[in-house]
Amino acid sequence: MDADQTADALYLTLLGGALLLSYLLASRTNIGKMLQQAGIWVLIFMGAIAVIGMWPEIERTITPRQAVVDDTTIVLPRARDGHYYLTLEVNDVPIEFVVDTGASQVVLSQEDAQRIGLDPENLSYLGTANTANGVVRTAAVRLDSVMLGPIEDSQVRAVVNDGQMNGSLLGMTYLNNFDSINISGSELTLSR
Repeated sequence: MDADQTADALYLTLLGGALLLSYLLASRTNIGKMLQQAGIWVLIFMGAIAVIGMWPEIERTITPRQAVVDDTTIVLPRARDGHYYLTLEVNDVPIEFVVDTGASQVVLSQEDAQRIGLDPENLSYLGTANTANGVVRTAAVRLDSVMLGPIEDSQVRAVVNDGQMNGSLLGMTYLNNFDSINISGSELTLSR
């Protein structure tokens, strides 16, 4: 458990103890019924703590993920926010991208660029891009290896955004490698 989880567990334990103590003081005339209700509240608190502690695993299980159908077809479910997300192995590092057919290039955030071994501080930001937040400076880079399941591409053109981004964008310089991009219902299918 990390420090935040320990603090959360301590807080919930103290809160539960305070509620139990106040209930004991208020119900001291009917001990049997009070112990039964206290047991129920203890079980409720234990269940809440278990759900909080296991939430990352629960969310991973119930949230649909990308699926490799065969050597040439990838199916992506639409996320709750309406976007399609795709995880690629870029230079052997998993990077989550928002699939963005409106972006002409693959755009890496500075954080993701650093994760794959680039130094954003020493890149040459000679290009510009028009975004919803205005014009930003970009630095052209080449990604040595990009893997999507069994599909591998090398020397993929991309840019690193000099501005703030919540994540990286998978634009048309990569998506043009696919023969078909199809949205049907709540799924996006990429086929080569």
